[in-house]
Amino acid sequence: MNIMKKLILLFILSLPLGNLHSSFFILRSSLGSTAAAAAPYTIYPVPQEQVIAHQSAGALSLNVCIVAEDGIDEVTLTRAKEVLKANGFSSTVEKKINKSCVNLLLGTARSNGVADREATRLRLGRHVFSLEKYDRHILNLSAGKAGLAQILILGENTDAVFCGLASLEQILEQCDVQNGKKSLQAVTLYDYADVRDRGIIEGYYGVPYSAEVTKDLFRFMARYKMNTYMYGAKSDPYHSKLWADAYPTSITEDQKRIGYLTQQMMADITAVGRATKVNFIWAIHPGTAFTDPDHPEVLERIMHKFQDMHRLGVRQFGVFVDDVGVPSDDNLLRLGAERLTQLQKNIDERWNTVSAEPADTVKPLHYVPQLYAFSWVSREQGKRFFNSLATVPDKVRIYITGRAVWTVPNSEDLAIVSDWLGRKASWWWNYPCNDNDVTKLFPMDTYANFADEAHINALARLEDDLKGTQTLIINPMQQGEVSKIALFSVADYAWNNSGFNNSRSWEAALKAVVGENYAGALRTVAPYLRYFDADALAYEVTNYRRSVSEGRPRPGALVGQLRSVTAACAKLRGLKNSSRESDRLLYEDLRPWLLKLEAMATETVARLEGRETTAIDLDNNPDFQFPILTGMGDDISLSVKTTEPSAKYLQPLLLELRNK
Repeated sequence: MNIMKKLILLFILSLPLGNLHSSFFILRSSLGSTAAAAAPYTIYPVPQEQVIAHQSAGALSLNVCIVAEDGIDEVTLTRAKEVLKANGFSSTVEKKINKSCVNLLLGTARSNGVADREATRLRLGRHVFSLEKYDRHILNLSAGKAGLAQILILGENTDAVFCGLASLEQILEQCDVQNGKKSLQAVTLYDYADVRDRGIIEGYYGVPYSAEVTKDLFRFMARYKMNTYMYGAKSDPYHSKLWADAYPTSITEDQKRIGYLTQQMMADITAVGRATKVNFIWAIHPGTAFTDPDHPEVLERIMHKFQDMHRLGVRQFGVFVDDVGVPSDDNLLRLGAERLTQLQKNIDERWNTVSAEPADTVKPLHYVPQLYAFSWVSREQGKRFFNSLATVPDKVRIYITGRAVWTVPNSEDLAIVSDWLGRKASWWWNYPCNDNDVTKLFPMDTYANFADEAHINALARLEDDLKGTQTLIINPMQQGEVSKIALFSVADYAWNNSGFNNSRSWEAALKAVVGENYAGALRTVAPYLRYFDADALAYEVTNYRRSVSEGRPRPGALVGQLRSVTAACAKLRGLKNSSRESDRLLYEDLRPWLLKLEAMATETVARLEGRETTAIDLDNNPDFQFPILTGMGDDISLSVKTTEPSAKYLQPLLLELRNK
């Protein structure tokens, strides 16, 4: 903590309690790790502000009365019931406050509804609603009647209340159980997101996620306040090669294994997206046809496909024309902008009329242009390219990856492109994408992953105040469940730029992904799943080699470390038979890396101890392999790759020991 933060804390602590808003202590995210450590509840993404009362909010009886204003939609109400049920509470829906019950009040600001009026009675601040931020809400835990707690969530809209329920879910999981009841510490959260659209763009080259993985990701995203999932899987033929064709009604088992989706699977995905308030954006990739004057029918064909997808529940669309060459001809640039404008107009005329049912309306287009990394061309050419898109309706969101393909989001690049576009650019972040490093996993903290990914600037850091974008979505690894680790921390950052703490966020991510039971084992194994090995292992391997060169081999420390790795691997193999679907899905992602790591560590220990052992096949063992798709459109091909965990130190050491 720097000197200024220390002075701020000392000043606050020196004030009389009377100056702290009725004995409340304020923790703002600008105090960083100190605020997080002192807060009564550990919540992710880290809240912007916690006002802590030095008193109990009372007990939580096992039945909770939910009082929801008219502005709260059915999805949010259902989510509230799910949060309570998951934590051992039953619930009933009431019209007004029940004085003999723990009340959960849900409402919207300035509605004059029951929650809004109660917030006024409690003299809760309303400053959060005047900020130019997103998903703004207040979560208050205070004492109600008869010694029972009262919970209030007041949002700018029902979606913001839904975000507040994510914080409540984590709070309830941390409550103390006393005499069959759960007690609460009084607190008020004033919270909001720094970035509007937060989540995933499935846009990598590789096997698309299965429907099961996608739906599991939606549920994870809802828990950590993410709201956007754009589907543009490069190797899905119905996104690219067969972009105008409807998804099939049935597929083979082999097709399912490489990511094919049926119409019913797509409908199931969109249904879970609605239930989790994750906006599922289905994107089409018509290639060069979109800006080709010889294809005047392209918009009609796109709209036909969009109508097919709308029937399956999709309510927002994207258009990708990336990776097909960057046009420089003024006529082609103008045609691209005109067609994009017309496509948005066609969507509005088809689904967004005054008489349209709200559930059928379609949100604005998302567009990934041919030039998404502006360093590919001169500044003059970049300006001309993005200027051509400035005529497109402002509501259409236009994406960049920054200066280069793998650039870490930064305000400078956003300012450049936003100036050319005349609007804020959206950011497609290629992280922790491994389609250029398919045999590698990136399960570490954000900055360690930056160092491990050859295409990312290892010295890059996330800004405390990212300016110039409303959208930050990441392009993950082919291993969607492992990508949750990185996704968790990106969600943490996108919600609260200045509150992001890299190491603490990673530690929390591990627990979020596998739960308390497996978090320790995953923490042990994660550094060894990397290509570059754990630093501790590299140190012990170096020491062992030195001892051998000195004629006094001392393998003890190295053996001890590898035994801890094999024990953690054995623990994680338990994920395979877990009762939680997310655990089983994670095991399938980890399996070829985990099994190879465990096999290498086991054989290395045996050889270090001088025991007879069989040499495992490191290159062709199917247990260590996985399928990979490359290309898009007409160039999609399938191959099998072998994983590379701990490939820099452990594997070479094992090969040396075999040759002795």
